[in-house]
Amino acid sequence: MTHRHSRLRSLRTLFIGSLAVLLAACSTIDRGSAPTLEPQAAWVVLPFANHTETPLAGQRAESIAEALLRTKGLSRVKRYPLASQQDALFEGSEQKLQEDALAWARQQGARYALTGAVDEWRYKVGVDGEPAAGVTLQIIDVASGDTLWSGTGGKTGWSREALSAVAQQLIRDLLSTGLAGAR
Repeated sequence: MTHRHSRLRSLRTLFIGSLAVLLAACSTIDRGSAPTLEPQAAWVVLPFANHTETPLAGQRAESIAEALLRTKGLSRVKRYPLASQQDALFEGSEQKLQEDALAWARQQGARYALTGAVDEWRYKVGVDGEPAAGVTLQIIDVASGDTLWSGTGGKTGWSREALSAVAQQLIRDLLSTGLAGAR
């Protein structure tokens, strides 16, 4: 009976260790340290580049990011106009769109801009169809154009989770560091 109890304990330890490794492998995040930000400053959300094959993934991430900025207590948040963004998509360059958006942010009197890129936004092919999101975020000083903070991450969820929920968790985790200096 002692041998059986010892074997069950070993199996339980192996199971818990395997579960910990599995859960740790579900997301990867790298982010800079929090910048010092003015807490009551005006913010804008600039266009997110879409480096995926999923249409409108950048706009979906922008929408989530805008809502999360507001939940963090930033009440003075505007988003780059959608019509201008769609027109610029047909003009060509991502760089041109970002320059135009930053000029718009200056006209709005914004102090900070949040922008980024979506590198993955899909359900993985397979039996489970796991949702997967990959996002890079940047906080920019609108006046100078300097990047004050950046963070990047990827996250997968379980087969019954919504892709938007996985992306929301990832963006929230990234912003938790980027906005820590605004309090």
